[in-house]
Amino acid sequence: MSERAAFALACLLLASPAAAEPRVTLLDLPFRVTQLRDPGSEAALAVATAGLPQLPRRAGPIAVAWGETGAAVLALSGDRVTVVPLSLDAVEGLTAAETPKGALPGSRRVLSGPVSAYLSGPTTGPDGRPGAAGVTIRERQKVAMSADPKPVPVATATVPPGAGAVFAPDTLRPVETDGSLALLALSERPEGASLAVIGREKTGGPEGTWRVRAETPPAPGPLRVAAALPGPGAVLVRGEEGKIELWSLAGSKPVRQAQGNTSQDGKSQDGKGFSAPGAVLAEGEMVLATRDRTALAYLSLKDLAERTRATLPAPIGAGLAVLGSGRNAPVIVALADGRLATVQDGDARP
Repeated sequence: MSERAAFALACLLLASPAAAEPRVTLLDLPFRVTQLRDPGSEAALAVATAGLPQLPRRAGPIAVAWGETGAAVLALSGDRVTVVPLSLDAVEGLTAAETPKGALPGSRRVLSGPVSAYLSGPTTGPDGRPGAAGVTIRERQKVAMSADPKPVPVATATVPPGAGAVFAPDTLRPVETDGSLALLALSERPEGASLAVIGREKTGGPEGTWRVRAETPPAPGPLRVAAALPGPGAVLVRGEEGKIELWSLAGSKPVRQAQGNTSQDGKSQDGKGFSAPGAVLAEGEMVLATRDRTALAYLSLKDLAERTRATLPAPIGAGLAVLGSGRNAPVIVALADGRLATVQDGDARP
């Protein structure tokens, strides 16, 4: 390369803007946050459809946060997150149905169209920790149009985890696989933990019977679902070291597609691994807590390689929620000290 060409290349590199770090902003709230629900939760749906006068008619996706002394809705105004104060009594009333009678204490049911599902039958797992003896699924049935109002019939089924197993107290995740609804749960056995895919078996009636249709091989150590993917798929965090795995759920058997950045063997850039929670931002990218929960990492869903990360002012506490979609969608993070922060990818493009 000639001196002139080398000089031109150096000038071009200096003129190119450096990749911006994700922006972290603290939200001004008059209460300490202990609960955070994302836009896909039953709580957010209940608040959005309650006709509360504080909310705009077309609020778009919302998250709900509350604590012992206050509550608020978090919504987008342009590309900024706005805080709408709410009555704590109103939010507690609207979220009272999250844990139905008979559900595992501390768990929340999930909704998907006419189907609701929750962990039921509190029991004890192989390690002595709380678990669930089943997943109860309730589905509203179709009714013919009539001039006389009639109650909507509901079909109920309880799915056991299998011989010698219990369901772990991890939130169920609805996904669509092979054109039908499926539920992701974690099952625990003496030999280890697995991801269980609950779906309909095409027997026992026109709609089929709900059962555990497939599982990943059990492995020792803790297991968490970091995120469900629309693929369909799931990102899991496995073991004390926090290794990540990407699984495809298409077809009759889960298939592992990747196990983290191959140079790190499923660990983060600092080699310390990851932790749930996580969330999908856009096709091909997600965010995930680092192992010590003091940062939020941006990962490629192609090979699980870490692209960048945002250091947080305190460890992650009650969870996170994504408002909107795309790489520049703001991620709301409930911190362990009760504050709320938003993280937005500084290098994203609309």
